[in-house]
Amino acid sequence: MLTLSDISVRIAGRLLIDQSTVQIAPGARVGFIGRNGAGKSTLFHAIRGELATETGRITMPPRWRVGSLAQEAPNGPETLLEVVLKADLERDALLQEAETAQDPHRIAEVQTRLVDIDAHSAPARAAAILSGLGFSAADQARSCSEFSGGWRMRVALAATLFAAPDLLLLDEPTNYLDLEGTLWLEDHLANYPRTVIVISHDRDLLDTSVNEILHLDRGRLVHFRGTYSAYADFRANKEALDAKNAKREEARRKHLQEFVDRFKAKASKARQAQSRVKMLEKMKPVTRLVADDVPDIVFPAPEKILSPPIIAADNVSIGYDPKHPVLRHVTLRVDTEDRIALLGANGNGKSTLVKLLADRLAPFSGTVTRADKLSVAYFAQHQLDELNEDGSPYDHIRRLMPDAPESKIRARAGSIGFSGKAADTLVKSLSGGEKARLLLGLATFYGPNMIILDEPTNHLDIDSRAALAEAINDFPGAVIMVSHDRYLIDACADQLWVVADHKVKPYDGDLDDYRRAVLSSRGARSGAREAKERNADGGGPKPPRQKSEKRVPLKQQIADAENEIERITAIIAKIDAALALPDLFTRDPKQAAQLSTARANAQAALHKAEEQWLAASSAYDEAQS
Repeated sequence: MLTLSDISVRIAGRLLIDQSTVQIAPGARVGFIGRNGAGKSTLFHAIRGELATETGRITMPPRWRVGSLAQEAPNGPETLLEVVLKADLERDALLQEAETAQDPHRIAEVQTRLVDIDAHSAPARAAAILSGLGFSAADQARSCSEFSGGWRMRVALAATLFAAPDLLLLDEPTNYLDLEGTLWLEDHLANYPRTVIVISHDRDLLDTSVNEILHLDRGRLVHFRGTYSAYADFRANKEALDAKNAKREEARRKHLQEFVDRFKAKASKARQAQSRVKMLEKMKPVTRLVADDVPDIVFPAPEKILSPPIIAADNVSIGYDPKHPVLRHVTLRVDTEDRIALLGANGNGKSTLVKLLADRLAPFSGTVTRADKLSVAYFAQHQLDELNEDGSPYDHIRRLMPDAPESKIRARAGSIGFSGKAADTLVKSLSGGEKARLLLGLATFYGPNMIILDEPTNHLDIDSRAALAEAINDFPGAVIMVSHDRYLIDACADQLWVVADHKVKPYDGDLDDYRRAVLSSRGARSGAREAKERNADGGGPKPPRQKSEKRVPLKQQIADAENEIERITAIIAKIDAALALPDLFTRDPKQAAQLSTARANAQAALHKAEEQWLAASSAYDEAQS
């Protein structure tokens, strides 16, 4: 059990957690929520022992392994599969020892422990996790250094999940994922067999993956058993009840005070008045839940509503190399009030399509027709880096309103969530959520006809995400969104487009249908990937891959199987040598029995590796023909 006993945590003089006590039972799946900057990540540091508590203590079973996402993404020459496999430190150490151990007794112990931890199935388990997070079999055989930072953070997440620590701490893990990866992670965490605490602002994850909520609210930890939706209902009911009780107590105070004021000067009533003064002094104020005021997000309406369609594309091919377009034969239209969510794994062309719609990338072929005077606002997370760190929200808005009086600039800053002194705060001092709010306000400053939002919810807390959904629904123009936040898509989108197999197609089902398709496609079952692509394509047949593309992962599988066969064969040879020692069975029958069991287990693993080699070799031969 993880126990936080009367802990207080202070950073730079600011008290983040004030004398809180919580007990997390083994096997609990906990969603950790709270406003940005409340101190959630700081508590993780304290649990890992990286930060001392001011008061109280944090205890857990001494044998518990604590795992969390690495701060730096892996970036070495190892393949993705090798990076993930090395995360299981015990397995890695045992395998290395198995290659060098000479003592028969130790050989038996090592082999028995490898069987206990199911070491021989580890490559398949690691591959399944990588596949779930969006890495193909060919990707898994590539060097980690070949991938961008965001993809390498996915590898770090895969390694953390594969290690399966007794206490898993995850801090906003979906920030590195697309919708497909998020759906898989939700399912994986829902079935995690040990204790997990995940910091998240994703409502769907908090409803499908956890069974307890830990809320850091104004310095106090509130522990609730149930999903986020159940906790939100509990909070709303408590707030209403507290408001009612506060009103009743206020009326009682007023009545007592009126009696005191009327009769405190009369001798005949002095004793009664004094008793009521004491009653007033003893009355404790009702503790009320303070509703956090979240500034609204407002998208200015366009000056003129354009006639539909505002964008029409006919048989368009687009990409970055004319010989290898990312998307082909794209035909679509966007109307005045469309709400469209783009689905599809990262790397399939969503960003390319977005650039086409935003007129930031010209097509290689086909025609794109745009409404006259069409204005498009484009928001993407990478644009946060384009903000002037040494400027304030006021400075950014003044550049867009150079001739406006200060009162109007201040009013406009307030309309995007930076009222009063907040407008003068330097960007480098803003939180990630505040920067996102500022960028949303700047991108939509002139009242566009269409807004394109690429992962707008990163860094936004739950209440700000709800405010964003309301802003989208109130906006009278068109909205195109790419998001891993199912709540936002469910609340706002009325059309789903799938970007896959170099195509863009409407998706006839809803997000629940898409979720089922993703989970089935990202399992470790053979043929699952083909099933997903058929579903994403609307049920049509999957275009045949090039033979060379098929052979690459198969060749790697053959090599991996051969290496495993060689490794296990060497282990069996060592065990045989130990079993051949004279008088072993009479001198140490227990050790002889352990060695015999280890040999049988190793022989079973060898048989499995040989079957994998035969299957991969057969598939490789078929791909060549």
